[in-house]
Amino acid sequence: MLTKKEQRLRRSRQTRIRIANQGAVRLSVFRSNLHIYASVISDDGQRILASASTAEKEVRDQLGKDKGGNTSAAAAVGKRVAEKALAAGVLKVAFDRSGFAYHGRVKALAEAAREAGLQF
Repeated sequence: MLTKKEQRLRRSRQTRIRIANQGAVRLSVFRSNLHIYASVISDDGQRILASASTAEKEVRDQLGKDKGGNTSAAAAVGKRVAEKALAAGVLKVAFDRSGFAYHGRVKALAEAAREAGLQF
């Protein structure tokens, strides 16, 4: 019997294999109970081209009293990572949700990144 974490990691492995075969730059998301993190990773998987999280001071200041564990915080991170990726010259990415369900904070981050100009 697999634990909940092992099930998520198994799902994420399948996604990463599919994205690697495409040879695409990927937008990887990780969420914990308190924070959400997003990174744009090069197609060879060796370099992080852009990243943002609710743990960054600028994002925490922008959120004010709100914590990083809600959808508005995730949307702020999505917008910020998209702006950084566009500045780095990345327009198209493959969305890697790391085995998390496309729902709630993960969905809010993805939609905000799309609105800010990333294509996936």
